[in-house]
Amino acid sequence: MKRVKIFAASLCLFFCAAAAFASEAVEIKPYFYDKLIREIEKPQAPVVTDDYIVFTADASNRFVGVAFDFENFQTIHPFQILHTYGIDGEETNAVLFYCYERKHEVSSIKYRLVMDGLWTTDPNNPSKEYDEKINLYFSKLENLGEIATYTRQTDSMNTRFIYKGESGLDLRLAGSFTNWDPWIYTMTETKPGFYELELPLPSGKYYYSFFVGLVPVLDNTNPDKVYTDDGRTANVLVVN
Repeated sequence: MKRVKIFAASLCLFFCAAAAFASEAVEIKPYFYDKLIREIEKPQAPVVTDDYIVFTADASNRFVGVAFDFENFQTIHPFQILHTYGIDGEETNAVLFYCYERKHEVSSIKYRLVMDGLWTTDPNNPSKEYDEKINLYFSKLENLGEIATYTRQTDSMNTRFIYKGESGLDLRLAGSFTNWDPWIYTMTETKPGFYELELPLPSGKYYYSFFVGLVPVLDNTNPDKVYTDDGRTANVLVVN
């Protein structure tokens, strides 16, 4: 009986370890996201960074959502509630917020809020635009600048790999160009939670992942993913 129990426990440990290794990503909260959210104290004008745009609303609303022009206003993204507490454990404040991760190459954004079932402009953003065709006002953000913080081919024809996550990781890069050896290239943390490495890759299609030890971590700046023939999940990159 003891042998059966030991065997079952060993089998469980084996499959748990295998599942961890085969996991398509390590859940790491990005440093910049955490920092932005911690700085929210009250409803305010949208905060724009290289990585995110944070929208806020008064917590007295039961529901707030936001819809964007680049999605043809077809998707309503719900706000979350942020609670803050004092040293005595008592709640000191509550704010509704939505943090949009900048993945679209747009220099300006038009958006509308839905607050407790009613469509409206953002009361915290004085910049508005009137559309005569549909007789509606839209809130607007302009001069957003180019998104440069994601993995892509650079002007020098190299490929710049980028990862955003927890600070202090021993993060490595591997892929079809290294025969999946995770010990050849080490990502450099150039600022807290921001890792990068530039490589001269010839034209072609590549599959890659980052690694923390032997655990694969998908590139959270590259939405293109695929299951490879050997059963792993990897990011896809095409170099011209």
